[in-house]
Amino acid sequence: MRHNGFLGVLYNALFLTFILAPLVVVMLVAFTDKGYLSMPFDGASLRWFRAILDNDDIVSAFWLSVRLAFAAATIGVALAVPAALAIARYRFPGRGALTGFFLSPMMIPAVVLGIAFLRFLSLAHLGGSFWALVAAHVVIVLPYALRLALSSAVGLDRDAERAALSCGASRFTAFRRVVLPMIRTGVAGGWMLSFIQSFDELTMTVFVATPGTTTLPVAMYNQIAQTIDPLVTSVSAVLIVGTVALMVLLDRMVGLDRILIGEAR
Repeated sequence: MRHNGFLGVLYNALFLTFILAPLVVVMLVAFTDKGYLSMPFDGASLRWFRAILDNDDIVSAFWLSVRLAFAAATIGVALAVPAALAIARYRFPGRGALTGFFLSPMMIPAVVLGIAFLRFLSLAHLGGSFWALVAAHVVIVLPYALRLALSSAVGLDRDAERAALSCGASRFTAFRRVVLPMIRTGVAGGWMLSFIQSFDELTMTVFVATPGTTTLPVAMYNQIAQTIDPLVTSVSAVLIVGTVALMVLLDRMVGLDRILIGEAR
């Protein structure tokens, strides 16, 4: 308080309340004992958490979303790392245009991307394919992976890599043993953001998902459209806790402070 003053502390408290209040409400409603959305409720119950396991559509959609997000994030990072190293290390004609092209999916509305993917997949007769959905999600998550990988690669000292090459290491070995550990915060942060972005993507996925490739956000959207029971709030509560656990795990492994500093750069 001595550094920020009373008004600064009050502003931060109100801002955090505004951000966290919807999450707290969702968490509380998930424990309702009624068959409809109710807040406040008379008694707490785990009824709707048990209902998640009884809903085969939600469970199968969850595991499909996990596989989809894992594949999209991994492929996105695999493409982003060499692109980030090339952009950060070399000056060549069209460098700015290439960077803008890679980052352009962030500036295109998800509805437009969804319609474009739907048209393309229909013409290519790839509708309903899991890997077609992965390719669409890679396009969505690539900018996030590239930004964080690029923040770690900019200004990277190449003396250690040159020393490894001069000692007889191959370029791949030098990359794996020297370069990759130096940019691991950006790579890990990019993978995490890509995974979360892919897992939560709804607007674009609604256009390209089929009954056989229904992701969890699409399944939750359908659940909301068809019923008024609190099942979606219990699923949301599990996802909130899972996201917090993932961030804590990443902080222990890599350090979120370094990832956030890299993003700020």
